Amino acid sequence: MTDTVNTYYKLVKENVRGFNYTNSIEGCFSLFDPMVIGIYHYVSPRHLQKYADEFTFRYNSRKDTDCSRFNSLLSDCTDRLTYSQLTK
Repeated sequence: MTDTVNTYYKLVKENVRGFNYTNSIEGCFSLFDPMVIGIYHYVSPRHLQKYADEFTFRYNSRKDTDCSRFNSLLSDCTDRLTYSQLTK
């Protein structure tokens, strides 16, 4: 297990710094797996970053209304995305 690794022991002591703590990222990661399994069923390594980007947007805007989230998404669209750009 990673809990017994000497280098990991130093990190365990550092789990809170100000308003930042490891529970935030653990909570985020606990939602990523069910998203992949429940919505997409499979994520290829080639497109993993795109799935992670979508998840990050959803997670960061989780407290917004649907309308606000949609407007935010549209405001980030600056130019046309072609299929070949999407599948690079």
